[in-house]
Amino acid sequence: MPLTFELDPPVNAQLRDELCTLWADVTNAGGAVGFVPPVTPEAIRQDLMAHLVSVDAGRARMLVGRDEQGSVAAGAFLLLNAHRLKRHWCSVYTVMVRPSLQGRGHGRDLMSAIEKTARGMDDITALRLTCRGGLGLERFYEACGYREVGRLPDAIKVADDDFRDDVTLWMDLA
Repeated sequence: MPLTFELDPPVNAQLRDELCTLWADVTNAGGAVGFVPPVTPEAIRQDLMAHLVSVDAGRARMLVGRDEQGSVAAGAFLLLNAHRLKRHWCSVYTVMVRPSLQGRGHGRDLMSAIEKTARGMDDITALRLTCRGGLGLERFYEACGYREVGRLPDAIKVADDDFRDDVTLWMDLA
């Protein structure tokens, strides 16, 4: 069943809780979304609230994907650039699909919805995203139309003896 995507839905306690749970579930399944497992939804809450404050202030946009029951099944944020020389592109971050739904094309659907959203935004001509190396994420994003434009070796420390590259990808929308 396809997901239904909504841009900047009204935020209430249920949405906050579902996003926290999604974020924790993705992290605990090995997803590279800013935390290292194990993590609880409560440990995620402060970061989510910072994201939501950015959306509320107009500095970011939030895309939420819902399953056929209306539950949050996917999400991502688009950070708008405040710098006058960079306002023509935005950053995609915290890209998540419920682990039980992965492998069914929902990640590609989410990335397509992100691209469609950005194309509908005034003056946005490109998207930038970063991902943690060593997980094969670059291949997924490249299959979605992004190209690798940079890599910082060992820039992400996920454990005392586990360093990963920080990979930057770019999509031209023009």
